[in-house]
Amino acid sequence: MAAAVDFERMWHDLEPVGRSASSGGYFRQPWLAAELELRDWFREAATARGLEVEEDPFGNLVAWWGPRADGAVLTGSHLDSVLDGGAFDGPLGVVSAFAALDLMRERGVAPTRPLGVAAFVEEEGSRFGRACLGSRLATGAAAWEHARELTDRDGVRLGDVIEGGTSTLLTGVDTYVELHVEQGRGLVDCDAAVGVGSGIWPHGRFRYDVTGRADHAGTTRMEDRADPMLTYATAALAANKQARLAGQRATFGRVEVRPNGTNAVPSAVTAWLDARAESDRALADLVAAIERQTCDRAGRDGTAVTVTAESVSGEVTFDVPLRDELAGTLGAPVLPTQAGHDAGVLQEAGIRSAMLFVRNPTGVSHSPAETAGVADCLAGVAALADVLTGLVG
Repeated sequence: MAAAVDFERMWHDLEPVGRSASSGGYFRQPWLAAELELRDWFREAATARGLEVEEDPFGNLVAWWGPRADGAVLTGSHLDSVLDGGAFDGPLGVVSAFAALDLMRERGVAPTRPLGVAAFVEEEGSRFGRACLGSRLATGAAAWEHARELTDRDGVRLGDVIEGGTSTLLTGVDTYVELHVEQGRGLVDCDAAVGVGSGIWPHGRFRYDVTGRADHAGTTRMEDRADPMLTYATAALAANKQARLAGQRATFGRVEVRPNGTNAVPSAVTAWLDARAESDRALADLVAAIERQTCDRAGRDGTAVTVTAESVSGEVTFDVPLRDELAGTLGAPVLPTQAGHDAGVLQEAGIRSAMLFVRNPTGVSHSPAETAGVADCLAGVAALADVLTGLVG
């Protein structure tokens, strides 16, 4: 079918954009060269299909099949990546959305409701540190007056990158369906190519600022030190222990050390905790246990700890009637996800939302090893076309 050819052609076009020659991973951070190239690709793909592209003041894009109006249906995902990320996380949903639209046209579907293909910006939070920032700004879940003060690792302020303002991009949107590569092994265990999401675990990012006293690594006796690295090390071990005990998830994946010298006791360590749990209560308990153990250690190290919740997303349950309808139509398993998605933001904003997942044979994600087979991807395209046809046909 032509839609399958179009999918593979689009995927081939995207494959080299932002790819590291050394690791094979992707660096597609928002408003930088690779991500801007992908945005141009999105506009070209939309124009080639006769779709009208709309962009809001934050950089979110929607390509409309039919004029936007009340009752509109949206599909799509995001184009940005984590640092050294995989190819499929985000772009699979956008490419599949265009391919599903192609397949619907092959089938002669004449939409009775507007259908849009979306690409939300800064979903990963890899540049400005706020996950799903584009969809949060579009829905009003995040305020521009606060977001514009966010800075990236080079000190660049978001308000100096984009103009910002007020978004009307989602006005009239009734339903959102996001296709995404699965970021675990649920579908492998179910032996299914496509699954339906039940909801998203609550999760958050917490900044640990640990301060101590800079000193000489050679001349300062161990008992005379106030070493923040020791306190941070305890925090990382506490995260591992407490998450394992509770059956949840906790990770310190980013650390900054000052002055960052080999022969110096650090003066400060800043580290970011990513914590996820099966319920809001379980998340709060997990975060509190890690902080308590860290503070206890700080008292012995002579250091100080400040923990700041930079972003916290509560538990999300996708629209149950829509979820059940999709699972029944597709004969697909229903499974939760521990990863955050724009669909969760839109669901919380009152737009009924659902997710389709495509099997990832390794279960590895946020890594160059992330993958999905062509046959499974095409099964995802067909499933998405079936779902969208039922919503707009």
